[in-house]
Amino acid sequence: MKYTVDKQDKYTLLSLDEENLNSIISPDLKSEFVFLRNEGVKNLILDLTKIDYVDSSGLSSILTANRLWKGYGSFILTGIESANVQKLIDISRLDSILNIRRTIEQAIDFVYMEQIEKELKGEEE
Repeated sequence: MKYTVDKQDKYTLLSLDEENLNSIISPDLKSEFVFLRNEGVKNLILDLTKIDYVDSSGLSSILTANRLWKGYGSFILTGIESANVQKLIDISRLDSILNIRRTIEQAIDFVYMEQIEKELKGEEE
């Protein structure tokens, strides 16, 4: 699996450098998710800009990440540029479950806004 990881102070960006997110890549991606979560990454942004095809095991890996970060931090999906990938997400109705942002910049903004909201709520309690 080809990918890059960009660790920042408030988030980590994992960009897949593959065309397919399928049963060949999915196990390695799940392992990387578990590794990042165990490392203490609070907010993970998964960039699918180069992905043109996702199968059921690819969706499973995305849902695994969503489950790992639920209640811990944020898992944000971004860069869905392929009509095939968008159609699969729409058909499976994952757009109602997953936190999806159109661009990396919007995903980063979301992380910062969520952080501000948490800090404000922490002051109120």
